[in-house]
Amino acid sequence: MEENPWKTKSKKVIYSNPWIELEEHEVVTPGGTDSQYGKVKFKNKAMAIIPVDEEMNTWLVGQFRYTIDEYSWEIPEGGGPEGESLLESAKRELKEETGLTAEKWTEIMRFHTSNSVTDEEGFAFLAQGLSQGETEFEDTEKIQIKKLPLREAVDMVMSGEITDVITVAALLKVARLLDI
Repeated sequence: MEENPWKTKSKKVIYSNPWIELEEHEVVTPGGTDSQYGKVKFKNKAMAIIPVDEEMNTWLVGQFRYTIDEYSWEIPEGGGPEGESLLESAKRELKEETGLTAEKWTEIMRFHTSNSVTDEEGFAFLAQGLSQGETEFEDTEKIQIKKLPLREAVDMVMSGEITDVITVAALLKVARLLDI
């Protein structure tokens, strides 16, 4: 482990809402110069779930993403609040966005999104032994659900049709794990 070459002189919260906080840090860089650094601090863990049935199908959810002004196909994802276990958060997100429940859960990866500006930490799970139920969308979600062969979802990553980094990483990891 290398020692942290950054020195924090001060920090202040610029903005806060229920999901994120924007901090401004006065720092001394590894090169010894004074500088400012912005940090987006997340208040939840990112949860990502790849549901896979016995026929090697998966489910994607599509929605318009305000931040990028584009429609996006993704695996079921969401936030895991502090105090809720990672697995319970993953189960809740899968049910909310697809109506699916699973008998078997496997944590397949831990990840950081855009770690040059944010501390967001996330976890991806493989969900198997699936049963269909009703969705429980949040007010901020207008979601389209697509069931397709897992191989086609991976092809969507490879063609650039899927650009969400969490979905890209998790689908490629599952493809390797399941040898498709």
